[in-house]
Parts: sequence; C-alpha cells; structure tokens
Amino acid sequence: MSVDTATVRRVARLARIAVSEEDVATMQGELNAILGFVEQLGEVDVSGVEPMTSVTPMEMKKREDAVTDGHKAEDIVANAPATQEHFFLVPKVVE
Repeated sequence: MSVDTATVRRVARLARIAVSEEDVATMQGELNAILGFVEQLGEVDVSGVEPMTSVTPMEMKKREDAVTDGHKAEDIVANAPATQEHFFLVPKVVE
C-alpha cells in the first residue's frame, strides 16, 4: 500500500498535527516506510506460535469471581467530613 499526499494531509488533520507543505513529502516517505514494515510482519509464518501473555512462561493468577462490598466501607469514608452508617452526608442543595 502506498500513501499519497492527500492521505498524508488527511491523517495529519485527523491527528490534529500541523504539517507544512514542505513536510508533506517527508511524512509521506515515513508513512510508506512504516506500512512497508507492517507488510513485512504480515509475511511471517506464526501458525505454530501460541498466543502469550508474558515473555516468560508463567501461570496467570486467578481469583474466585465473587460479588462483595469490598469490606472497605470504613476506609472509604474515613476522610469524609460527615458520615452516617458508612454513607457520605452532604448539605441539602434543593429546597
């Protein structure tokens, strides 16, 4: 895939990057080089490679999926100026 000058201007506008007319040709070459590298990556045979979550082989930590209140109600309202039964008290704003 080759990027033309109109595409460079459109990408610059979408990215909100000010590109002068002198820099359009330079940016066009850079974008074409990036796309060429991505095309090279697409040619690599990865059919025997398993997806991984880390560079080093390790088992992911798992926890039981349970719904709780977090047991942190006291910690959450600890710095509030006014509380009542683990709720924040705020001044009335509607009469």
